[in-house]
Amino acid sequence: MPSVISISGLTKTYASGLQALKAIDLEIRKGEIFALLGPNGAGKTTLINAVCGIVTASSGTVLVDGFDNVREYRAARAKIGLVPQELHTDMFESVLGTIGFSRGLFGRPANAAHLEKVLRDLSLWEKRNDRIMTLSGGMKRRVLIAKALAHEPEILFLDEPTAGVDVELRREMWGLVRRLRDSGVTIILTTHYIEEAEEMADRIGVIRAGELVVVEEKSRLLKTLGRKALTLRLIQPLAAVPPALAEWELMLKPGGRELEYAFDAHEERTGIPELLRRLSELGIEFGDLETRQSSLEDIFVSLVHT
Repeated sequence: MPSVISISGLTKTYASGLQALKAIDLEIRKGEIFALLGPNGAGKTTLINAVCGIVTASSGTVLVDGFDNVREYRAARAKIGLVPQELHTDMFESVLGTIGFSRGLFGRPANAAHLEKVLRDLSLWEKRNDRIMTLSGGMKRRVLIAKALAHEPEILFLDEPTAGVDVELRREMWGLVRRLRDSGVTIILTTHYIEEAEEMADRIGVIRAGELVVVEEKSRLLKTLGRKALTLRLIQPLAAVPPALAEWELMLKPGGRELEYAFDAHEERTGIPELLRRLSELGIEFGDLETRQSSLEDIFVSLVHT
């Protein structure tokens, strides 16, 4: 699939000496949902702002559908819709007025039918004549998305789009994102909600201290880096893991009634039969066991704390 955004050698160093981005190379494919994960201060928002031309990069290039975002800024920016983290909009303007103004900023001709569709998709049509200051926080966030979609962009950046909204609205937004992707819009989102990336993304990038530490298909990331955990629920609690079980590097959970063994499910020898046999020899009985596949959250934590 062709790339719609090509980032090469992108860096950003602030006057304070802080290096927010360190030689980022990244290709975003046309029509995909790409999730960018990272802890606070990792560089997620700086990267988005550099691509959108809001932050001036120290070095490197960004091509947006073939347009250089510095030399051909207007053409590149017209391809992009941006939903920022912060609520920046005229609180005294009406919903319909503010998204109509946003469309005009990009030189797009008036299109009442498109604006109505955007507002209906976001459940804002009944609020179209309300002043933004009268809306709830969740509704204001929907207005930000409507503004970003007003000029019919081919690429949509969502910077923490569901921060501070309730679960119902979050799932509504997920549905909207899927519909946009199905219509051909490329979606790039940053999120603190691991389940959001696990639910939505085709590919995932993890950024740490300004560096991309991994970019991978979601399914492949879970398969390659994911591990399984075997949990044994003991009939009698243990005060500590017996030295005779040291080779399995077991973790005894608080209360002493659960032993957890992490293993690579892709290895030919997982060590489980030997472990169960050794437990029997030591007279350690268990009433139940279960296995759990590592989640994306487990993988994320392991990557950012490596």
